[in-house]
Order: sequence, then C-alpha cells, then structure tokens
Amino acid sequence: MIKLLTKLFSANSNDSERLRQTYGMICSGAGIALNILLFVIKFIAGSLSGAISVTADAFNNLSDSGSSLITMFGFRLAAKKPDPGHPFGHGRIEYLSGIAVSILILLMGFELLTSSINKIINPETPEISLLVFIILVVSIAVKFYMFLYNRKYAKICKSQAMKATSTDCLSDMISTSVVFISMLITYFTDINIDAYCGLAVAAFILFAGLKSAYETIGPLLGQPPEAEFVNSIEEIVLNGKDIIGMHDLIVHDYGPGRCMISLHAEVPASGNILDIHDEIDNLERELSEKLGCIAVIHMDPIQTDNETATKLKVLAEDVCRKIYPNMHLHDFRIVEGNTHTNLIFDIVVPHGFKLSDSELKKQIEKEIKEYDSKLFTVITVDKDYNNTI
Repeated sequence: MIKLLTKLFSANSNDSERLRQTYGMICSGAGIALNILLFVIKFIAGSLSGAISVTADAFNNLSDSGSSLITMFGFRLAAKKPDPGHPFGHGRIEYLSGIAVSILILLMGFELLTSSINKIINPETPEISLLVFIILVVSIAVKFYMFLYNRKYAKICKSQAMKATSTDCLSDMISTSVVFISMLITYFTDINIDAYCGLAVAAFILFAGLKSAYETIGPLLGQPPEAEFVNSIEEIVLNGKDIIGMHDLIVHDYGPGRCMISLHAEVPASGNILDIHDEIDNLERELSEKLGCIAVIHMDPIQTDNETATKLKVLAEDVCRKIYPNMHLHDFRIVEGNTHTNLIFDIVVPHGFKLSDSELKKQIEKEIKEYDSKLFTVITVDKDYNNTI
C-alpha cells in the first residue's frame, strides 16, 4: 500500500529528497489513520468487557496516532531548504520528532503502570466475549503490518523518527499479544491476571521508550559515524592518485541526507601541487556524488624520498605501538639541526585513554631518547572521532 501511494504522489520523481519526504508523510498518514481505527474498536471492546488492559491498550493506540502526527510534521519541517539562519538545513528536526515520539511512549507506559497497580489493589473481573478476541487479533495483525512498513522505510530513509515509530509498533504488538493471552487464560480458567499482564506490558513499553530515546538522542549529541560509512570514505580517498594515506576524518551530521565530512589526505611533498590539487577536487566531487555529502579535503605533504625521515618514522611508530598497539601516527616530519633533530608528528588515541596527553608525550619522548638522546619530539595528541581504534 505504501509503495503504491508513493508512486501515485511522486510519479516519475528522481529527486531522492522528495521521495524520502513522500515516504515519511505517507507512512505517518497511514499510522494516524490505523491507530485511530484501533483506538475506536479497542475502546469499545474495553468498555464492553471492563478489561483495564484492553482500554489501556486503546489509549496507547491514541497516543500512537499523536506520535505519527509528530513524525509527519517532523518530516515536513526537516525538508525545509537551508536559510540564512540555518545554513545546513533543518534535518535535525527529525531527531527532535523522534525524541518526542519516545517521550509519548514513556508517558503511555507510565500511565499503564499506574492503572495496572490500581487494578491490582482494586481487582475487577473482565467480561470477555468473542468480539473482544476478534478485535485483539485484528489489532495484533495491523500492528505487525505497521511495524514491518515502518522498519522497512526507516532503513530506506535512514530516519530515526520512523525507527522510533517501528519500535513503538513492535511494543504495541507484543503488549496486545500479552493482553490477548491474559483474556484467554481468564476465559478458560476464571483466573484474573488482567492487571498483572497490564503491569508486564507497561514495563515493556517503558523499556522500549527508553531504548528509543537513547537511540534518537545519539545523533543529536554527536555519535560516531557508522563503520560502513567510514570504510566507504577510506576506499574512495585511498584509491585516489598520489594519495598515500588519510587521517583526521570528522563527520558532521546535520540530519538524514545532510552530512559534511572533513579529512586530511597525505600526498608526496615532491609531487606537482597543481596536479595533486586537481586530484583532491576530483575526490571531493566523487565523495559528494557517491555518499551524498559535502566533502572538504586538506592536503598534507609527506616526505617520501628522505631516508632519515623514513627511518625515524618507523622508530616513532614502534614506540607508540609499544605504549598502545592501535595508536595511529600521522603528519610525520623532521627538522634537522647541528645539535639535535626534532621529530614532529600527531598521534591519535581513543577518548578516555589511560594516560593524560602530557603523560603520553613524556613517555614517548623518553622512549625515543633512549634510542638517541639528540632526538626531540613535538607531538600533537588527537582523539579518535570515529571509534576506529
């Protein structure tokens, strides 16, 4: 159904951004309609049977329609073009809408928790009919369908808001299944576990809400990029002509489809600067076309024909890896003098490294001086922004 409606509203559209927005709007619209329908039939079933778990599940669906409405407005606002006040666009609004959906999930979970506790204190035996069973089965099937299409298009659109909605649909499907089982037990055994099942459902909904909030807040706080994305960048850059290596990769996320990357590319110091600059321009263009991002590449000239520099670089790398096996070293160069030689380089360590920057510098210099007392170090300590070490 979603695919058919998308073709109808985006016929012959090759604009990926417009297609993405259409997916989001249609999925959200379908969510609003289906959740309102489920609320009406469950509320009727809950009122007829007196089952707190069914009624609570009905209001859960009502809140879900609000979640879908938030997601819809999130997609609409996030698609706004960049302006002077927001030069990188409005894509992060999607993350905010995802957080709003997570908050609604948590509020509903808390409301169901308090209702279930009250029902345990003041128990009432629900009246169960065939109509209640039919409504619950239909609800489970609808929620499963909603979970599938939201999960599918969340991956296609890379949308945290739609991912949060799919999580909500899964929790609804499981919670309704628990309600269905409790109704079966009560119907065949006269054992009333309605309130306790409501308690279990509330706990599951709260857990799902917290998990969804955690996953949605990550991009806003600045989480590292996915390893697959980093590998794609490295593959494109390192295949470039005259590119020896790359480092200092930083990925800036301004919302789905709005990404800026910056990196340093090592090139031979003896190369033709105009030819290398032309290659850098080509790589920036290739990154933009293949990965859909804005790319800025800084050139770092490296001495490749200096035997002394090559030998001392190997020494520095051995010392660094002795301290931490995965330590990265880059921008290595030497300045030779009559009395001593300066080794100038950057190192990359993970956040929370056991040694402070000053302690690490001192230890590296001490190890190098044991090899040759005339060697001095000028070290810059960088942090790993991509979780690669």
